[in-house]
Amino acid sequence: MKTYSQKGAEIQREWWVIDASSLPLGKLAVVIADKLMGKSKVTYTPHIDNGDYVVVTNAKNIKVTGEKMTQKMYHRHSGFPGGLTSLKLEEVIEKEPAMAIREAVKGMLPKNKLAADRMARLRIFDGAEHTHAAQNPKEIK
Repeated sequence: MKTYSQKGAEIQREWWVIDASSLPLGKLAVVIADKLMGKSKVTYTPHIDNGDYVVVTNAKNIKVTGEKMTQKMYHRHSGFPGGLTSLKLEEVIEKEPAMAIREAVKGMLPKNKLAADRMARLRIFDGAEHTHAAQNPKEIK
């Protein structure tokens, strides 16, 4: 038997929609990352980006367990001395809820040249409505 290796011309992308209030943040990020990488497909090939598009709704209503809402910190640095900015998860959700999901999914993806293209296929919306109804996305339960 020969090992199957997918070609770039054989890629078939689908659209998926998931409600962010249905799972805790970490488990939600795992499901999204698997869809973005295409690991749920039988044609998965590690060096080919054959993942799907994922639309996330209700980003404002994400759930976390334990004390993560007050203890989990997000850090960024401006590059200048004293330029470290730290925000708690509750502050991030208040300002930009999509950032919390985006950072969690980014951490679940492999750190390689395909990561940026995979992240570009992630669409996050704060409310229940999204603008991708024309693509007929399937719902992830």
